[in-house]
Amino acid sequence: MTAFRYEAVDAAGRKKRGTVEAENLRRARREVIASGLTPLSVGEAQERAFIQIRRGPPPPKKADVIAATRQLATLVEAAMPLEEALAAVAQQMEGTVMARVLTAVRGRVIEGWRMSKALGEHPKAFSPLYRGIVASGETSGDLGAVLSRLADMQERNQQMAQKAQQALIYPACIFVVAIGVVWALMSFVVPRMVEQFSRMDGVELPLPTRLVIGASEFITNWGWLAALIVLLMGVGYWQARKREGARLLLDRWTLKVPVLGPLMRELDAARFARTLSTLFAAGAPLLEALEGARRTLTNSYIQKEIGTAVNAVREGASLAVAIRRAAVFPPIMASMIAAGERSGALPDMLSRTATQMEGSFETATATALRLLEPAVIVLLGLIVMLIVLSIMLPILQINNMALG
Repeated sequence: MTAFRYEAVDAAGRKKRGTVEAENLRRARREVIASGLTPLSVGEAQERAFIQIRRGPPPPKKADVIAATRQLATLVEAAMPLEEALAAVAQQMEGTVMARVLTAVRGRVIEGWRMSKALGEHPKAFSPLYRGIVASGETSGDLGAVLSRLADMQERNQQMAQKAQQALIYPACIFVVAIGVVWALMSFVVPRMVEQFSRMDGVELPLPTRLVIGASEFITNWGWLAALIVLLMGVGYWQARKREGARLLLDRWTLKVPVLGPLMRELDAARFARTLSTLFAAGAPLLEALEGARRTLTNSYIQKEIGTAVNAVREGASLAVAIRRAAVFPPIMASMIAAGERSGALPDMLSRTATQMEGSFETATATALRLLEPAVIVLLGLIVMLIVLSIMLPILQINNMALG
């Protein structure tokens, strides 16, 4: 593929400049025309622009992908031809990376490609799961409804991820402030206190004072080493997660951590149920839907156990039994799936299961946050109280000796 720079005008007569990738000049000109522009000049890009293309354009924002999916669903459900819907959404998102991607997809659709195949040329924007759901919608002939479900799934998954991140921001800020306060006290206040107490000959300092002085000396002399060790531990953890065996062990251990483990379990359960419901309702076969939903899981241990469950379903076991045997999701999930299998309304029951799991996650997150915030504040208060107490005890001891 070669990069071509073009100068063109749109329907309103405004000049547009940009770059397209094509096999030859003729194809590049067709790409420009397919994007709804009238080309004035098209020529091979300079080396600098070509290098930028080789590096690859930045992926569109997730929010733009979700918005484009929602708008496409609305237009397609309104019986608008797909190429017109793509052009309308691209025009609506003009100036964004997503607009360029949609314009390229529209060009392929005009050439006769299926939309799911055209999306495959932009893997940074559309995941294999996304393309698989679109392909299911094309096969079933109900692309608009499938795109609408896909947008719902993306929005819910993004909301869950954002809530998980937001739940950690405030406690993390408090924790950082607490470390800063303790470091300042130990590095500046306590050393001056030591200078004063060193002049007190023949007076034995209280135990809390000696402990605080020892901690201050360690931080002053070896604090850099402790920080380096923590940094190396973080790097080691990051590198360990790149190894499949170590990542599996770490993720399994994480699930056993109080508070954090149940939260991760609820989050993955909600994501799995929501994705499985979307795929199954789009007409994907159960085994393909299970594999697609399994790939969205973030915990490698849960992903491995669900892989075993998928094999059990392939061998003839019911989905509810396989999920129950995996024992990685809350028990209520297997019960609700069993009810859906008995009633023949599995997609609807999966959607209800996802909603319930999401509600459980939000409740657990809010509860954990309410407990974590005061715990960090109380811990900081205790540390500051210990430092203040270590300063006051020698002073009180001296006063008592003077009065005696």
